[in-house]
Amino acid sequence: MTQYLITKWFGTFLCDKTTVQREILFPKHEKEIAMRLRQIEKNTILDEEKKIVNSPSVIVNEKRLQDLGSYVHDDPVFTTLLINPEDYGFPLKLLHEVMMHITLERVDEQLKSEDLQLIQMVNALDDLIQTANLLSERLSCWSLLPTSKKKVEPFEKTLSAVNDEIARLQQQIEADMEAIAPNTSSIIGPLIGARLIALAGGMQKMAMLPASTIQILGAEKALFRFKKDGGRPPKHGVIFQHSLVNCAPKTQRGKIARLFATKLSTAIKADVFTKRNIANELQEDINARLQEIRKK
Repeated sequence: MTQYLITKWFGTFLCDKTTVQREILFPKHEKEIAMRLRQIEKNTILDEEKKIVNSPSVIVNEKRLQDLGSYVHDDPVFTTLLINPEDYGFPLKLLHEVMMHITLERVDEQLKSEDLQLIQMVNALDDLIQTANLLSERLSCWSLLPTSKKKVEPFEKTLSAVNDEIARLQQQIEADMEAIAPNTSSIIGPLIGARLIALAGGMQKMAMLPASTIQILGAEKALFRFKKDGGRPPKHGVIFQHSLVNCAPKTQRGKIARLFATKLSTAIKADVFTKRNIANELQEDINARLQEIRKK
């Protein structure tokens, strides 16, 4: 007899075409249910699902369950057979508590994410650099006045402390980039790579961007002017800070920026998804392509 494996938020059920034949309910606690739903999000087969299946002729409608039965995503049984949680003692209020628990877990994970810390460090670095520039400009003007040496000494110490913190923060960014985005860091440099990640809003978001968007990250104002007033679109954003781009002849900068963006698109995907070290391979491709560009 054909059986259907159906998992709901409150348990897993083995059914025929019209009725539930057997069920294994989850513990009636929001943390326990939330844990199982998070496992499902990660495409994990639950222990309850493994335990309830006792026949090879089981039909499933989720790809994660293919090891337990035949995958048929559009069988009408999965939509027509009603399994009411309240019939099994699971009130909808509990579902609300479960979803709140999952939401809080996701927020907590996001706040602890390493690339979010990286974004804050990049923003702090920009603030410190701006502060150092303002202090340096003020100090230059002030030191021109006679008998000002004693009065500017505390100011000089403040500027020195800010510069020390800039250096420390840059070292921390470089270390973090080597740890969480080694391919990206190797291809474009840790500081530029960190700035690109910050502009994209995180590593996963950058990994989902096309190379053409990565190429102009940081050139949003120029892109807006182009869309509003016409003219030439920007050819590069933060990538321009790389010496191989900004030191290249103007006619080659766009091509080199596009080359880096293409390889960065591959590098960040490896950093986020596969965790494979492909930096050497990408660097060889970049070097070969650079030679071709320079010959033209």
